[in-house]
Amino acid sequence: MKALFLNEGIGGNATMHRALRIALDDRPDVEATFLDVPKPRLARKLVAAPVPGLARFDLDLQPLRYQLAQSAHVRRLIRQVGAPAQDADVVHVYTHNAVLLSVGWLRRKPLVVSLDGTTSQNAYHLPYRYPSVGTPFTAHVSHRLERRVHDAASLVVAKSEWAAQSLRDGGVDPDKIRVLPFGITAPPESAIGWAHDGVRVTFVGSTLARKGGYRLLRVWRDRLRGRCTLTMVTGDPLAPEPGLEVVNDARPGDGKVDEILARTDVFVFPTEIDNFGYAPLEAMAAGVPVVASSVNAVPELVDDGNTGLLYPVLDDRRMGDAIEALVSDVDRRRRMGAAGRRRVLERFDARVTTVRLIELLDEARHRFAVSV
Repeated sequence: MKALFLNEGIGGNATMHRALRIALDDRPDVEATFLDVPKPRLARKLVAAPVPGLARFDLDLQPLRYQLAQSAHVRRLIRQVGAPAQDADVVHVYTHNAVLLSVGWLRRKPLVVSLDGTTSQNAYHLPYRYPSVGTPFTAHVSHRLERRVHDAASLVVAKSEWAAQSLRDGGVDPDKIRVLPFGITAPPESAIGWAHDGVRVTFVGSTLARKGGYRLLRVWRDRLRGRCTLTMVTGDPLAPEPGLEVVNDARPGDGKVDEILARTDVFVFPTEIDNFGYAPLEAMAAGVPVVASSVNAVPELVDDGNTGLLYPVLDDRRMGDAIEALVSDVDRRRRMGAAGRRRVLERFDARVTTVRLIELLDEARHRFAVSV
């Protein structure tokens, strides 16, 4: 099977795509071509720049303009790649936003569209932008373009039941919706549980504001300073202080986060916006219990009371209570860490989820053949 994988590598999606590549290396029956959407350059950034005044009310259609600029670039890339795109037996797109302007070409191929959240959901969960009075309008406009892609697809794959329900509510044919939580590459048993001194709490998030980093920092300063070390892996500037370690140079795939997780006792995922979240899965795979906000699809990842503890989003008191409960109980940490690793190996390991994805690609080919 010749498969074209068109990847929109925003945020944690790079983790997913890297794991997918590794898993497909062990599948000689799949001839995979990867087309990664590059980061926008100056021209695309200018097209997608916020409009002063309107942006405050979310009426400038900035997210949609960004998606259209990216999609126009993708349309050119598809033409440039030539034979691998034209000769593909099936196309897998992640996400629909990358191909808003390529629907005509996509209708000629068996197509699987995968996503972690719909336009209606994403409009309220942007890391750099808060929803406002204009958000329902902008989400409606974007939804009309999104539906064209979903209508062209043979199958639409949601990474969670939370996202799948939004697809159903948005009018996508339930018969072609599938749920598949794309997995990660779990480290070997020998790479986890390294000995270290003291208790370490870790946060990983590219930005601090809507990923909950500042909230965690306040909770640590008020309640946990002196009882544990806090490591914050982020792209935002943050000054270290006694008991606080700041890591600004970790990059996907460079192994630094793996090393940090190997000496972590509690992982905290206090996000306000994440649709899915690979960071808690990577922590669980490393045998680390997770404290996470109960937002969007996160409860489908972290089994509350078994692999970690969930708390209501934005509830700093409950966050602090959960962290304290694990910081003070080493046996509970170990039980939850072991349970989390088992859960990842069973449900979220890329070797498992990629087998299912290949089955869905075959199903899409069959459905397309029947429909033409």
